[in-house]
Amino acid sequence: MRVVLIAVALFCAIVSTTVVDSCLPTDLAALKAVKASLTESKLGLFNTWSGTDCCLNWYGVSCDPSTRRVVDINLRGESEDPILSKSGQSGFMSGSIAPEICNLDSLTTLVLADWKGITGNIPQCLTFLSSLRVLDLIGNKISGVIPADIGKLKMLRVLNLADNQISGQIPASMINLAGLMHLDLRNNRLSGEIPAGFSKLQMLSRALLSGNQLTGSVPESIGNMPRLADLDLSRNQISGSIPDSLGKMRVLSTLNLDGNSISGQLPSALLSNHGLGILNLSRNSIGGNIPDVFHGNSYFMALDLSYNNLKGAIPRTLSSAKYIGHLDLSHNHLCGNIPVGDPFDHLEEPSFANNDCLCGNPLKTC
Repeated sequence: MRVVLIAVALFCAIVSTTVVDSCLPTDLAALKAVKASLTESKLGLFNTWSGTDCCLNWYGVSCDPSTRRVVDINLRGESEDPILSKSGQSGFMSGSIAPEICNLDSLTTLVLADWKGITGNIPQCLTFLSSLRVLDLIGNKISGVIPADIGKLKMLRVLNLADNQISGQIPASMINLAGLMHLDLRNNRLSGEIPAGFSKLQMLSRALLSGNQLTGSVPESIGNMPRLADLDLSRNQISGSIPDSLGKMRVLSTLNLDGNSISGQLPSALLSNHGLGILNLSRNSIGGNIPDVFHGNSYFMALDLSYNNLKGAIPRTLSSAKYIGHLDLSHNHLCGNIPVGDPFDHLEEPSFANNDCLCGNPLKTC
């Protein structure tokens, strides 16, 4: 009997050691496929991806300690990580994302960011990773389209695909990402309109869509997004007028619509919004007068209305603003005296250049 107990204990010890010294075979195989499809030679990060225990000292890989399933892949080509800091250079990685990565069905974080050379498409099967909370592929050369079923990722909080070569439209299913907080699709080749129902993203605090080929108008319903603090639609092909609703947003602090084909007039509520600190509407076709609605709580770190069709006088209430750091009214059809006092005392000639008949400091006297 004693011999049997010793044998059982020895067997359990062997099994226990085997389990501790290895991760799930399917996870291990998936990571090996990911490694095989990518090439990184400057830093040798993948040299750590060896052995059978992918939960131990594999660079950028983290596991759930209780299940020993891979939950995080976090590989950044530009970061403050000691490996990158010590090398004194940013990393470079080429290749593509292997579809086997979708076999890591406990994955919550996938970051393959700022490697500059990763190509290929976003694997469609990523939409089956139901636990995924962070998908960050910024700063590569990824092409193709955003998976049509991206809206299946109900747990997703961060979607960052900026600075790639992604084309096609923003998928309609994206409005189903009810918990999404950060959306960054800047500097791609996206076309079409902002999806109908975009305002359903009620948790969204940042929507960065600049540097694409988006068309259509700014949806009026965006004004109903209670947490949206940063909206950047600059350098697209957006037309139509600026919705009045944007001026009623309580937490909106940064609004960039520059470099589009927006027309119509400036909403008074937008310029009198207490919380808006950065407003860039330059290089559009906005006409009419600048509303005279500034007040003692107006606080603009930057207010850029240049390269439009604005006419009339500069509002004198601008002098009552609490603070205006940067003001650019150049390249319009403004006329009349430039108001005196702060902030006009610290502004230089380029802020008022190329208007019809402005005069006064810092331009020529009337």
